Amino acid sequence: MSNHLASETSPYLLQHANNPVEWYPWGEEALALARDQNKPILLSIGYSACHWCHIMAYESFEDLEVAAVMNEHFINIKVDREERPDLDQIYQAAHFMLNQRHGGWPLTLFLTPEQKPFFAGTYFPKEPRHGIPGFLDLLPKIVELYHTRREDIEQQNTALLKMFAETLPTSGTNIPAFSRHLIDQAITQLFANFDREWGGFGSAPKFIHPAELEFCLRCYFPEGDKQALHMTVYTLERMAKGGIYDQLGGGFYRYSTDQYWRIPHFEKMLCDNGPLLQLYSDTWLATRDPLFKRIAEETATWVMREMQSDQKKGGYYSALDADSEHEEGKFYVWDKNQIVQILPPDEYAVIVPYYGLSHFPNFENKYWHLEIDQSAAVIANEMGVSEEEVQQRIESARRKLFNIREQRVHPGRDKKILTSWNGLMIKGMARAGMIFQHKEWVHSAMQVVDFISTTLWKNNRLLAVHKDGKVHLNAYLDDYAFLLNGLLVLVQVEFRQSDLDFAIALADIMLDQFEDKQLGGFFFTSHDHEKLIHRPKIGQDNAIPSGNGLAAISLQRLGHLLGEYRYLQSAERTLKLFYSGMRRHASSYCSLLMALEEWLTPPQIVILRGKNPTLTEWHRALVFGAPEMMVLALPMELTGLPQSLNKGLPVDKDVNAWVCQGERCLPEITDLQELLQVCEVKGRMLFPL
Repeated sequence: MSNHLASETSPYLLQHANNPVEWYPWGEEALALARDQNKPILLSIGYSACHWCHIMAYESFEDLEVAAVMNEHFINIKVDREERPDLDQIYQAAHFMLNQRHGGWPLTLFLTPEQKPFFAGTYFPKEPRHGIPGFLDLLPKIVELYHTRREDIEQQNTALLKMFAETLPTSGTNIPAFSRHLIDQAITQLFANFDREWGGFGSAPKFIHPAELEFCLRCYFPEGDKQALHMTVYTLERMAKGGIYDQLGGGFYRYSTDQYWRIPHFEKMLCDNGPLLQLYSDTWLATRDPLFKRIAEETATWVMREMQSDQKKGGYYSALDADSEHEEGKFYVWDKNQIVQILPPDEYAVIVPYYGLSHFPNFENKYWHLEIDQSAAVIANEMGVSEEEVQQRIESARRKLFNIREQRVHPGRDKKILTSWNGLMIKGMARAGMIFQHKEWVHSAMQVVDFISTTLWKNNRLLAVHKDGKVHLNAYLDDYAFLLNGLLVLVQVEFRQSDLDFAIALADIMLDQFEDKQLGGFFFTSHDHEKLIHRPKIGQDNAIPSGNGLAAISLQRLGHLLGEYRYLQSAERTLKLFYSGMRRHASSYCSLLMALEEWLTPPQIVILRGKNPTLTEWHRALVFGAPEMMVLALPMELTGLPQSLNKGLPVDKDVNAWVCQGERCLPEITDLQELLQVCEVKGRMLFPL
């Protein structure tokens, strides 16, 4: 017997389609029932790869006793936070306002029929445990509260809506002139919060903070800020050697439960791996550390092997589950006796110190989750063999362990395709493919763009979700901003007029449907979106970059590229709107700070025109410049280019170059060495891959 979720696209909702709970998806049917029957709404928000969501489902939502109480007294609504980030943002904020602490998933709220929350929590066990009230005890208390204290609830709701309104930034009248002071201030704040021993920011649980790490890296390239570079390099190194990285299959898990990057929650999310793929590639440019190249290659390989749909021609899937066979991490962890049986003695002798298997088990006191404990150089010295020999044994052992692991029951895969997260991975794959000369990664990104433009772009509007041939849900700001940002990288790797046209269309819709024309900045939902109790406008970065931050960066870059002032003005209004918040806590706004940096010093733009293979050679040489430099290689045969890109073709040379910054352009350059000197690439192209 199924409830009302059976026809949904979300794998998370479908996981609950056979619960005895009479679940509804969010929509007018459920909301109308709550109003008509005067019942409170029990809203449960989670996602398919979430371990504690599975636990609460098993303990409570599959339980007949709990389901009977829920069905009698509540209208029960189940939401996939990845499909409905608008609802998740609103009700996570409500949880914080009601409890003065951050929420998480599963998020459990009780709402009035008017969608206003009056009680919020996260995971509840069926019976009381570890100081957490039991769900079965809580439900009747919520029912009584709703029916006997309506006046108190209304007063609380009034205060709550006022607090929501106060979260919206307001453009002050006394905004000082933009300056680098906020950028320096953010670096100081990040360094104060930097874990000098293990890398990353803060303590356990330790999240990745990709926007902060990219910001630090960007502060190194133009200014040579070695402290900022150290924060990024050391963090990425510790992560790459830790258990937050899948040492056998590639790709990163969502976050570490400890400060050491040792034991993660085992879900792998597309939205984390896209920015990290770009970060490891760009950090390799700064360091030439072969570790970073290896991590980029393994992560991109994992993406194409496990996350791209439809024989490598469709979009990227959302996530891999934390659990398999109802146990978190079971697919990934090892019993040491298994490893002894799999590997020959010479390889086992190397793997024991390499992965720290001589230590006490690090997962649930009985299993080993692999992390790098000793370097190949140290092991080689202790064993009296060459480092090359040790490395060969390690690689051989890794292949054997991976092949055996592949025979296990795999974690579930969330096969919905989210436009926003695909935008992040398009950027990562394109950037990494350009730096490391892997055309298959670039073509993977191009195929995803083609998939989105033909499948999720309808009537000049984006849709947010694709699953099993069905597309739906009005797209959010992140869908437009992240995809636009990815396209602006892709056109620099392999220029296609269709990609530039798509980028312009996305930018125009963002301005038309999301921009606050009065105060500046962009709402998370479009002007014609379903009316909810709050309409967020968010500038701070979170687990993923801020939509307003990437919108400002992308609009500035597109504005400079095309000479389109309305894009530049929109980005400037966004910076002005959030400037007061940035002054209060700069390091929370790293994406907007990168936009501020490019407002203060516009990125260098190089337009190359000419014939291959010389055109490719020049383009390749400039790849080793700073990440903020934009380089477009435009073959001679291209026609119909925008006026700003339609530079004069070379007369006596195979290639010429046009270097611009802001409104200033230098005369035509026809010598590669002169071009590299002008762009201050400083011989980076001479380093071998």
